Amino acid sequence: MDLERLPAVAGWQHVASRTGFEVLFYAPANDGHTLRGQTTAIEDGTAWAVGYRVDLDREWRTLRVEATTSTAAGEHRTELRRTPDDHWFVDGVLRPELTGCVDVDFESSAVTNTLPVHRLDFRRDEPRSAPAAFVRADDLRVERLGQEYALLDRNDDEIRFAYASSTFDVACTLIYDASGLIVDYPGIAERAC
Repeated sequence: MDLERLPAVAGWQHVASRTGFEVLFYAPANDGHTLRGQTTAIEDGTAWAVGYRVDLDREWRTLRVEATTSTAAGEHRTELRRTPDDHWFVDGVLRPELTGCVDVDFESSAVTNTLPVHRLDFRRDEPRSAPAAFVRADDLRVERLGQEYALLDRNDDEIRFAYASSTFDVACTLIYDASGLIVDYPGIAERAC
């Protein structure tokens, strides 16, 4: 899919399920892309702040992830690495259940839904599987996320995808801008800048 370059800065207001805000700093590189961001939120009476750095290759495949979370219970840090054959190490430990995942997805973030949109070749109404290493907001535990995307429609200003997650039994329509960043993730986040 031919997409515009991501803006250097973007932000989202979290809605419905939590109160909070996310900011993204994007930097292209000769050998890939870097996404750095921070999300602060209150969800179900619990406050957390998650910072992340995601290093990607030129084809938008996750290479390395660093994340921190701060809660009333303290701070946690984690590092994820994906090998070229799609094996994942979390804090240096091989996690076989993540084998085959190419993307990382943060519970705290609307940004990581851009990874499969940039990486996969989509044809209208043909679902594409995009399982991900899913990082929880409160303690950064990592689990496998089953999900798929199907291109519904595209014009000069926006792209619409049908999104479904078998892990969370969720289905909705995601709206992206021409750069492939979420504009509207129903019940989760809306683009603010």
